[in-house]
Amino acid sequence: MNKELFYISLFNNRYIGDDGASIEGYVYSADAFFENVHFKREWMSEEEVAYKAMLVNISDAVAMNADVKYAFVTLSIPKDFTPQMIKRLALGFKKAACEYGFEIAGGDTVASDRLEISVTLVSKTKKPIFRKPVKEGYLLAYTGELGRAAKELKRLQRGGRVSKRGRFKRPAVRREFMKRASRHIKAAMDISDGLFDDLYKLSKINKIGFEFLKPISKPTGCSGEEYELLFAFDARDWKKIEQAARKSRTKVTLFARAKRVKYRNICRPHHF
Repeated sequence: MNKELFYISLFNNRYIGDDGASIEGYVYSADAFFENVHFKREWMSEEEVAYKAMLVNISDAVAMNADVKYAFVTLSIPKDFTPQMIKRLALGFKKAACEYGFEIAGGDTVASDRLEISVTLVSKTKKPIFRKPVKEGYLLAYTGELGRAAKELKRLQRGGRVSKRGRFKRPAVRREFMKRASRHIKAAMDISDGLFDDLYKLSKINKIGFEFLKPISKPTGCSGEEYELLFAFDARDWKKIEQAARKSRTKVTLFARAKRVKYRNICRPHHF
């Protein structure tokens, strides 16, 4: 059973089920980034942890075609954290806010045995993009290259190191591509739980399946923590999507077509 989808099903309203809640021109989104669930402290500096925590949240806003305006950060601080360590966390949060043009407007802090970060974003949009509609015949594509985050995670779990600019530590946020392509995109979401798993979410909410146009390996399709964009569009707009990809220097892979078939997710939950 997909516990996330089960939990969402317990709240029956029109705002829940996308990467954020779209309400009167604003998108409100929240996401958690917890030690020993999403990262281990020995893998990343405090600044890297805080910066990634912001990026994975910004990715949700971008998937809904929204620009972040304000962030609220709740921080559970381990008892062994020094003032310098806390300053490095703040530096990572402020770095993301500066790069993406928003303010950190508040939050909360509590004591804890592990580092836990919860971020709430308030974003603005003129045209929100949801996870539906995905209609029969629509094409599906994703940005970037999938699979790198999982490879880097395995390397870290085995005691190795990864680059500071690697995809596990520094996800790519496709804001420029979305700005150029949004008028042609019918539905979208960010790939946080793996392509195959997130396709299951699209399948369930749209009551549609998918015909794959190219083979995708299980390691690639099940790689989580990618934060690339998964999106659907009308086939006649493919050339415009390609143009937006070229202008934003974004790799886009066309891989499936929506079809009235049953879809089955072959991935296991990827968090350790």
